[in-house]
Amino acid sequence: MLAGGPVSAEVSSQQADRLGSEELTRFGAPRAGSEDGVIPEYTGGLDGVPDNVDYGESGDFHPNPFPDDEIRHTVTADNMDQYDEYLTDGTRALLETYPDTYEIQVYPSRRTMAWPEWILENIEDNATEAELVADGDGIDGAYGGIPFPILHGSNEEQAQQAIWNHKTSWRGIFVELHSGEVAVETDGDYSLTMSEQDIFLNFYNPEGDESTLDNTLFYYLSATKSPPRLAGGAVLVHETLNQVKEPRRAWGYNAGQRRVRRAPNLAYDSPIAAADNLRTADETDLFNGALDRYNWQYRGMQQAYIPYNNYEIAQKGLEYSKILGKKHLNPDLQRWERQRVHVVEANLKEGERHIFSKRVFYIDADSWKVVMVDQYDGRGELWRVSQAMSKSFYEVPTVWKAIDVFHDLQSKRYHVQGLDTEERSTKVFSDRVPNRRYFSPQSLRRSGRR
Repeated sequence: MLAGGPVSAEVSSQQADRLGSEELTRFGAPRAGSEDGVIPEYTGGLDGVPDNVDYGESGDFHPNPFPDDEIRHTVTADNMDQYDEYLTDGTRALLETYPDTYEIQVYPSRRTMAWPEWILENIEDNATEAELVADGDGIDGAYGGIPFPILHGSNEEQAQQAIWNHKTSWRGIFVELHSGEVAVETDGDYSLTMSEQDIFLNFYNPEGDESTLDNTLFYYLSATKSPPRLAGGAVLVHETLNQVKEPRRAWGYNAGQRRVRRAPNLAYDSPIAAADNLRTADETDLFNGALDRYNWQYRGMQQAYIPYNNYEIAQKGLEYSKILGKKHLNPDLQRWERQRVHVVEANLKEGERHIFSKRVFYIDADSWKVVMVDQYDGRGELWRVSQAMSKSFYEVPTVWKAIDVFHDLQSKRYHVQGLDTEERSTKVFSDRVPNRRYFSPQSLRRSGRR
């Protein structure tokens, strides 16, 4: 009973009144731009399809609304000391590991994240009602918007709140994906794995409220289509809000055995087969799942270069071979900007097990999504660097990943998830509220064959 109780006090009405003020946006980010003017003032983001692009419907690839933006400067291994203030340890490590080929091209900063009005109203309600429970491994009193727009309480509680804001951040209601992932070898060779995913964000169910959540954050269904050795397999996840009260529910379908089985190990550092062990289960979406194996520390907000507004790397018809370089993604297709990020550090608890002894998360202050992660091995050495190539899906609207990339600095290999530029469509968003049977274990076998 004690483990299920609240661990942090709620924000007062007086504190919550700061939301929507000249100081803070309604979702808790600083409204003003940076003192030097590089980061602009927030004025609402891309709230709908921009006037200067020709866009049809969700699933269409997104034309770049900033085609005339020019590179402000390029950061390389030779000049990175000049920009050290805005470089994360992971970005520095990539520049040092690949000095002849890796660079980041920095463009004007654009604050494109926009939130639907109904979500902003929910965020304002959550601000005074949401609380951490189960030692930070669950939340209560929140629905349909980030729970903690104003971080508060102890340093550890603020860190956990920031991670929960990522886990509950706005990604739409129902999302359909048909995309590929690859593990790129040191010689540049790779084999493409294609899959279809359906995601229902139950936390944003427009027909529900907090009382109808049934302790479920989202439902996730993935079916592998190729290569033949993996085709027909499927995975189903019911992600819980309080993972101490009820751990993640997961099932797998093996096409060869034609059996559906519980998959209790699909969590933490379990390796993902399609990623050739370059991504763990809790690295999907850069972080997901339970917080309980780590001690959490909030390191504050800083300005950093992050991948942002990446439209060129996500253009229809762009060949995967043009995106995938021998050692890393093609730098000429990436857009980096200076933005504000919350920095959260997680250190493995004594007696707990995980391949990462320390993880440092960089969370975009406007979207509350993790955009980069530095991850350390058991010796305390930087091992893996993860990045979300984000862009605005302006028809939703939201800022989310176009693709994710996971670098292994020790093996000098990398993994990419979310490739779709050679496919018929990109992510398809809708307001669909499926029958719960659609995400039942009984339907998993059919999903593997569809």
